[in-house]
Amino acid sequence: MQISIVIPLLNEADSLQELHQWIVTVMKQNNYSYELIFIDDGSTDDSWKKITTLQAENPNVKGIKFLKNFGKSQGLNAGFKKAQGDVIITMDADLQDSPEEIPELYNMVTQGGHDIVSGWKKKRYDSKIRKNIPSKLFNWAARKTSGIELNDFNCGLKAYQKKVIKSIDVTGEMHRYIPILAKNVGFKNIAEKPVQHQARKYGETKFGIDRFTNGFLDLITLWFLSKFGKRPMHFFGLMGTFMFLFGFISTSYIGIQKLLIVFYYHETAKLVTNNPLFYIALTTMILGTQLFIAGFIGEMILKNRKANNLYYIEKEI
Repeated sequence: MQISIVIPLLNEADSLQELHQWIVTVMKQNNYSYELIFIDDGSTDDSWKKITTLQAENPNVKGIKFLKNFGKSQGLNAGFKKAQGDVIITMDADLQDSPEEIPELYNMVTQGGHDIVSGWKKKRYDSKIRKNIPSKLFNWAARKTSGIELNDFNCGLKAYQKKVIKSIDVTGEMHRYIPILAKNVGFKNIAEKPVQHQARKYGETKFGIDRFTNGFLDLITLWFLSKFGKRPMHFFGLMGTFMFLFGFISTSYIGIQKLLIVFYYHETAKLVTNNPLFYIALTTMILGTQLFIAGFIGEMILKNRKANNLYYIEKEI
């Protein structure tokens, strides 16, 4: 099979018929063999009913229905596991991504040899306050953190080699940073393609302030995991050692100072508890010990962890 098109969605019943027909037209024009995978992320409208109707009309349509809303990242992760195509295309279900971009994305992966081709919405039709400005901040932070020079990490329209999506797990709000996840496991041939962006035709955007804050928190998590995810002792142990040494050296200084006063100057020394540095040193020694133990526990968890379910599928067709 040439192409798997993975589309996570939430309450997009009005757009599914039109999107399906648009994709089918593009596939037929280019003689592609394909599968179209819709992931219903706990919709409360008729989205799943629409998907089952489309599947009855077109055997290339497949569907996954989550028991409740688990998030776009979990939807993509489930779709990636089900996908069988040589090239996997992801796009949104709101008709803002154009299926007309698929042939060139496919060619850039198959003929250009790219591991990932990410769309770049140069001209956007979203609200500047609600989405444009936050997206620019996300993209700037992601570039600085990852070293990947993409202008639009958040674009849902992307193309992947099959081996890429089978090598990563997308959790939390990590769908924005799939190129970073791929780079962390060794895929570095990442390209970008300007794509057409269209105004939303039905419904309302799902973007909110919580996605803005969660996205930045996930970026910090991703940076930490890429650096220390497999060796937490390298971070916590190093920090703990430095803090413990600082506290130990400080308490040693206080003790030596007191001995000199008593035995060399023959004066009465003040209690060490009157010295603020004593409490700072004691605190850093305790914190240093705790950080070191945290690193050790982290190593033990990594060696004994079992996979956890990130989502629960109610139905699948």
